[in-house]
Amino acid sequence: MAFDVASIPEIELVARYAPGARMAFMHPVKSRSAIRCAYFEHGVSTFALDTHEELAKILEATDGAPDLTLIVRLAVSAEGAAYSLSGKFGVETHDASALLLATRQATEGRMGVSFHVGSQCMRPTAFQAAMAQANRAIVRAGVLVDIVDVGGGFPSVYPGMVPPDMADYLDSIDRGFADMSVHEDTELWCEPGRALVAEASSILTKVELKKGDALYLNDGSYGSLFDAAHTKWPFPVKLFRNDGGEAVEVEGALKPYRFYGPTCDSLDHMPGPFWLPDDIREGDYVEIGMLGAYGVAMNTRFNGFGDAETVKVSDAPMASMFGLAGRMIRLPREQQDEERKVVRFSRPKGRAGKSRRKR
Repeated sequence: MAFDVASIPEIELVARYAPGARMAFMHPVKSRSAIRCAYFEHGVSTFALDTHEELAKILEATDGAPDLTLIVRLAVSAEGAAYSLSGKFGVETHDASALLLATRQATEGRMGVSFHVGSQCMRPTAFQAAMAQANRAIVRAGVLVDIVDVGGGFPSVYPGMVPPDMADYLDSIDRGFADMSVHEDTELWCEPGRALVAEASSILTKVELKKGDALYLNDGSYGSLFDAAHTKWPFPVKLFRNDGGEAVEVEGALKPYRFYGPTCDSLDHMPGPFWLPDDIREGDYVEIGMLGAYGVAMNTRFNGFGDAETVKVSDAPMASMFGLAGRMIRLPREQQDEERKVVRFSRPKGRAGKSRRKR
């Protein structure tokens, strides 16, 4: 078992719950103290980089350790991704030759390349295209790599987003790897995050106030709903009401709502639309699903909010890529569009029409 880690607290977390697990420090920019602590105190010897300066930093902080595994992060196209991750990290592939060569020469251990096609990638062929970009950089540099890390980006199901089958992504990666100029022992890595955990949790948040089409909740963008606020991410919702001490799901005609969180910041706003029954009221609970990725992990204590009770349940997620539930979360507008496609014939004229109307 191996984990991609980005900081010393994450390294400590993995060491606590999965002792002996392999870890790769894949953040391309790290402090010298973090590099030193990771290597000398936790035995982490795999580090990512995307500049000559970071390479020098890693070598100096580890006292020129001979057993380092060094991974060069490349910038690749993010076509097909709902959220691009290419702007902050990665050396452009056409500028990567010198860095790849310097990295190859810097370690007696292993060396590789990595990239990220972007979060929630809806196009499987994006992986194959990125691998082709990486291969061109490797060939230009004239180096052999021991590792090809295709990163993350594997998707989950959300309202209005129905990804292709996961097998399509694996097929694309297989084809891309087969076309790369690598040796027979080169390892193929990936860093699945969202696809693994999105289905694993949801939150139940309480309605404190209903104001027109706005619902004021006791969770928001400073809590578990960062993506709903800042990237306008759609999430599936259900309405529950306390009925004699039992939580009962409420159904009915749906209406689009927007959410506000509990803090005093006006940025604590989730525009949605979130489709819920139109008789929603104060004291009801809204279940927001598919929050296993970047839900609890983004929670803060701003304005003193953030308390939550964690409960283990066994019911199915609201949607699933792995057969645990349906593959689609249908939007009301999609339902309306389908209804519009139905061809309706006019009533027959004369006595036949009159007799039908009487029934």
